[in-house]
Amino acid sequence: MILRLLCIGLFTCFVCGGSSWAENWPAWRGADRTDVSTETGLLSEWPEQGPKLDWLSKKCGVGYAGFAVVDDSVYTMGAYKNDERLVCLDAATGDIRWRTVMTEAVLENGWGDGPRGTPTVDGDFVYAMAGNGTVVCANAASGDLIWKSSMQDLGGKVPNWGYSESVLVDGDQLICTPGGADGALVALDKITGKKIWQSKDFTDQADYSSVIVAEHDGVRQYIQLTQKTLVGIAADDGRLLWSYPWPGRIAVVPTPIFRDGKVYIACGYGVGCALVKLTDGEAEEVYENKVMKNHHGGVILVGDHLYGYSDGLGWVCQNFETGEQVWAEKKAFGKGAIACADGMFYCVEEGSGEVVLIEASPQGWNEKGRFKLDPQSEYRSPRGKIWTHPTIANGKLYLRDQEIVYCFDIKK
Repeated sequence: MILRLLCIGLFTCFVCGGSSWAENWPAWRGADRTDVSTETGLLSEWPEQGPKLDWLSKKCGVGYAGFAVVDDSVYTMGAYKNDERLVCLDAATGDIRWRTVMTEAVLENGWGDGPRGTPTVDGDFVYAMAGNGTVVCANAASGDLIWKSSMQDLGGKVPNWGYSESVLVDGDQLICTPGGADGALVALDKITGKKIWQSKDFTDQADYSSVIVAEHDGVRQYIQLTQKTLVGIAADDGRLLWSYPWPGRIAVVPTPIFRDGKVYIACGYGVGCALVKLTDGEAEEVYENKVMKNHHGGVILVGDHLYGYSDGLGWVCQNFETGEQVWAEKKAFGKGAIACADGMFYCVEEGSGEVVLIEASPQGWNEKGRFKLDPQSEYRSPRGKIWTHPTIANGKLYLRDQEIVYCFDIKK
């Protein structure tokens, strides 16, 4: 279904352009989807009790949705009693500015209900995907709904743990992954929500990873990982450019990483990781191993090294080019999610709610402070954990445990 306003204004420049704010974070893993912030002037060591808590909110609904932060606004999603909503908060106070219903069908799951992805802000508009695959576009200032679409109407089937993708806005197109026989990837007109193309020659079911955009050999393409296949899809018409078979199991979650014509992927459940080189329309394997068995806490490339939690090994540093393990630390900190800013990693332990600051270095685990989230959610599913990834934007650290959103001041 498409909902339109009678009049839609011109889009403003991309949110990061010309901003006076230190470092906006308009989408999943940042504007370039690397999860590496260029922000500086942040604490390189925390006091014993951790950084200062600026505010805490319990009004965002339950779920695992992450944060998009643009200027003085924070965007996320949450499930309420009878619906899932797109939510905007005041970045300075945590007060709710607006809440817009995305769908009246709440995703229910034994590992935790509600939305899983992160909103995407582009100019005057914010886009997001609910757990059942409903995609919406809303006015970023008012929350007024512009249009909505459904992944199921595009041939998709809701994955076992719900649609978890964070939609990508690229130029005039919104890219997402309904999956299915009609085409795994789809491009929608970001202004109207109408379909531009669907990848009819790539028809895997949707899994849990999010699309990245890359330029290679003069061709703009969208790179996506499903449970069975890593692919490159042409940005202009959705044709399949290349593919690489992948033996994923149960759930494939981490976002691919692209650099210099090479694509890195990883997943958990004992599978591991791989690096492929794009050459003459083919994806040539450079290595495949089990150094990085990353479940869903994310992998980050800094310099020539990859960092993340590997099931069975602990926190791992891996050489990007060779795939070799550089170091591993299992005892200092448990499994969790990671983000990077100003030469430091921010890691959240999924079970205890501890948060640690370490140097982003191939030299080893060098801790610079830790604290524990308090209070913690009473609404977390018995099988659920703290799975929302940390976000760093404009000198603040944003964390979430279901309905509780925390904002910490991490500026020097």
